Amino acid sequence: MGKIIKGVILGIVNVVFIWIALYLLSAEAYLVFVLLLLGALLTNLLFIVPKGYPYRYLLPAAFFMILLVVYPIIYTVYISVTNYGTGNILNKEQVIAQLEERYVRDTGSPDFSFSAYRDPQSGLWFLFTDSEGRQMVGHSGELTFVEQGDPLLGQLAGYTELTRVDVAQSLQELQAQSFSYDESRELRMRNINAFNLYEQQYSYDREKDVLLEVQTGTLYTQENGYFQAPDGTRLTPGFRAVIGFDNFRRLFGNPQVTGPFARVFGWTVQWALLSVATTFVVGLFLAILLNDPYLRLRKLYRSLLILPYAIPAFISALIWRGLFNTELGVINQILQATIGSSVRWLQDPLWAKVALVILNLWLGFPYMMIICLGALQSINAEMYEAALVDGATTWQQFCHITMPLLMVSVAPLLVSSFSFNFNNFSVIYLLTAGRPPIVGAQTPAGHTDILISYTYRLAFESGRGTDYGLASAVTLVIFLITGVITFFNFRFTGALEDVSKNV
Repeated sequence: MGKIIKGVILGIVNVVFIWIALYLLSAEAYLVFVLLLLGALLTNLLFIVPKGYPYRYLLPAAFFMILLVVYPIIYTVYISVTNYGTGNILNKEQVIAQLEERYVRDTGSPDFSFSAYRDPQSGLWFLFTDSEGRQMVGHSGELTFVEQGDPLLGQLAGYTELTRVDVAQSLQELQAQSFSYDESRELRMRNINAFNLYEQQYSYDREKDVLLEVQTGTLYTQENGYFQAPDGTRLTPGFRAVIGFDNFRRLFGNPQVTGPFARVFGWTVQWALLSVATTFVVGLFLAILLNDPYLRLRKLYRSLLILPYAIPAFISALIWRGLFNTELGVINQILQATIGSSVRWLQDPLWAKVALVILNLWLGFPYMMIICLGALQSINAEMYEAALVDGATTWQQFCHITMPLLMVSVAPLLVSSFSFNFNNFSVIYLLTAGRPPIVGAQTPAGHTDILISYTYRLAFESGRGTDYGLASAVTLVIFLITGVITFFNFRFTGALEDVSKNV
């Protein structure tokens, strides 16, 4: 019975695999299709081969790790070496199809007057008359030459003829109609009064992989995701193509890109250091005060001071954005009432950075206070008594006992806090959105942008459209930096050695 149930479940899983595989093939997502095929093969082997039994329980975790971690990394690496972005969204086949659907008017052909009819099934029929008086009936993309007395003319007489008002109201539908006139030309609507002959503007030669402009004979060859003429003229839209390390060259070689990127990177490091330093200092100071057994109402103070940590960060950020408002903010109203001047918190680069540090201090000090308070309570009180007997001052006790023992527990958390603030997108974006902008930057970079918000704006807020390729290149740089920080975290805190001892 158990084997039957296992067979049924495996059969259902395989049906799902096949259904997804067919969809991926139709969508031309070949990389995902290959990964799915390997996953299906591995799943079947684990359930069929007896030796694979112990590994069945790892299969769900491995599947989601590949789907949510490995595949996004591989895909980001791939996008970073492409020109994917505004103007290069479509694939090559889609662009060729669009270009081959472009038609230009044959300037040497006369106009065709027309009358439009609608049959009982709401189908459109046309009666065309050329400059020589010859008549043609058009329907469903085909033309039929007719003469007086032809049954088709009698058939049209039984349909409803469209008035000029009807033609104007159905203009979009009429403009979508085209009729094959000869091998190279089509009859299309020129204006509300006439049709004209149009010929295909571009024709693609698959053997030579070139695009021919029919009227001029110009050949367009593939060049970095565009069809380009010998004189450098590019046809739009372009298509997605692998361009190698051009995005990285732009990032590190173009002064208009490198300059803003360097400033964003520098502020990212400053931001992470300032966030860790301010929250740790304030958190430690409050922890020392709250660790005093003689402090009255300690529990009340702890409850009040932890409130900023309990409120969702995005709500706090939006509240502080209102407080920092230059014209209506409470902070500027207080400053105006006390010192007679206000501060351009969110418009001035320096004060915008100060506002961010203040906000992050508000959000982060409760966490540091809790950690430091727990670490302080774990220190043996006898050590302070011995130091007091030896004549150590309060400052000496803090420097030689409290800080060294505190850092044993807190140092790894400070490193992880640095990594977190290095990519703290929500605070930056909700308060300043990376603004004010850096003047002269070719990319959408702001004075308060950190790398992660800079990447987001590259991908979705560029004035010239999206630039997923360059954004992915920046993402890989962030990934490498975060990886190095993580490595040093494990290396200098001895986390890996501690784990290996228990294996």
